[in-house]
Amino acid sequence: MKLKIDDKGNVVVQDGKPVYVLDDGREVAHDAAGTVATISRLNGEAKAHREAKEAAEAKYKPFEGIEDAEAARKALETVRNIGDGQLVQAGKVQEIKDAAAASAKQAVADATRAAEAREKALTEQNAKLNADLNNHIIGGSFASSKFISEKLAIPADIAQKFFGDRFKVDTGKLVPMDQNGNPIFSATRHGEHADFDEAISVMVNAYPHREMILKGSGASGGGATGGGNESAGGKKTATRSQWDAMDQGARMAHSKAGGVVVD
Repeated sequence: MKLKIDDKGNVVVQDGKPVYVLDDGREVAHDAAGTVATISRLNGEAKAHREAKEAAEAKYKPFEGIEDAEAARKALETVRNIGDGQLVQAGKVQEIKDAAAASAKQAVADATRAAEAREKALTEQNAKLNADLNNHIIGGSFASSKFISEKLAIPADIAQKFFGDRFKVDTGKLVPMDQNGNPIFSATRHGEHADFDEAISVMVNAYPHREMILKGSGASGGGATGGGNESAGGKKTATRSQWDAMDQGARMAHSKAGGVVVD
């Protein structure tokens, strides 16, 4: 699933919702607010099923050991129909106890299995909705970033492959992280997380091969070293030694930007 982008690089919106293109080619408008509400509802249902399972286990615990409910009912009926003097038959008394225990045990097992199956299904559905929502928030931020469109020489989807794992979603809000997994805070809004463009600019400026992904006029601030060498034809160039020092991601970015390697 990926965002639908128009020919100007903007996210396509339908009824105020961003449009996504599914793997099978269908297009759907993603309702983020509805997704968050559904996740909350599913969490509540999962909790209710878990509490029901625990209540059932507590209710039938006194009957543990009963194996056959039908046999227990027949035994109880027999007890009601015989005299007190006949009840001293030890074998019959034990048979009743065994049947009652079996019935309770089976009832608890059935209730537990049903509750666990429902809870598992709700957990899986909730996890998928969370993953879709996180992809929507992170992917949409890359696609609509002004910094990426104006400063980087690579498209938003390539930038997301580079830096996408440095963002996470916490309670519906985007949290940027540095290389050590610590949150990146805003330099101007003290105590708050940096917004997407501020965070991505920090990440790019800290990237060792930033000159390969920045546009010619976009290398500024944070120790950036400039837009890289350019050949007479206007293409970015890298020496053989620079190319050998790059990681696979930097090489891909250089090639995507139309760069060449020179001796």
